[in-house]
Amino acid sequence: MTRAQLDKRPADVAAMFDQVAGRYDLLNDVLSLGQDRWWRKVVAGAVAAQPGERILDLAAGTGTSAVTFTATGAACVACDFSLGMLSEGAARLGRQPSRPGGPVRFVAGDALRLPFADQAFDAVSISFGLRNVADPDAALAEMLRVTRPDGRLVICEFGHLPSPRLDAIYDRYLMAALPAVARRLSPAGDAYEYLAESIREWPDRAELARWIRAAGWTAVRWRDLTLGVVTVHAARRPANGGRPGTA
Repeated sequence: MTRAQLDKRPADVAAMFDQVAGRYDLLNDVLSLGQDRWWRKVVAGAVAAQPGERILDLAAGTGTSAVTFTATGAACVACDFSLGMLSEGAARLGRQPSRPGGPVRFVAGDALRLPFADQAFDAVSISFGLRNVADPDAALAEMLRVTRPDGRLVICEFGHLPSPRLDAIYDRYLMAALPAVARRLSPAGDAYEYLAESIREWPDRAELARWIRAAGWTAVRWRDLTLGVVTVHAARRPANGGRPGTA
């Protein structure tokens, strides 16, 4: 079984997600105690997709979040570098021919080299995927490139609890309980050791906000969910179409 390391080589990370694709959404639901459904609702509210808009959902996996963005009539591209995840999502969507809302299109792509034109989307969202990218700064710049001026960015990612004592307890859960539960539910459960390690090593909310600003986004803000287990960051591309202060 492929288990990615913290150097996050794309081929290793993609292969790891290919192996967990079939039970990925179930594991998310179990391991989050159902909180992932609420997190998706909050992200959809922050994206605020409008009829006729084009939304890019990066690290889209099986497209669970992408579908929520189309409820109001927007079109969504679900982009991921795991072909296993995309295949699983496309098959599920194909079994729902009468699904309401706008279209969802599955596209294979790397967040560091997005296969889309400049300013192609009204909003870009990435949930639980930025920490799996080898170069988050480059990914944030690519997201800026494909977003129209005054377009929106929403990032949902695991965080750290504000209380050191609670964060230490959470860390023990991540490193012990999370992989143990995952092994009971998935033959590729060892992959969750990497996921636990990647959450532990991820920066706090303020540091991520600095990365977002440095990539050229403005109006950066965040909201903690579930005591800080998850943080949703939102930002905008400058209305002048470039980095702050550019013509």
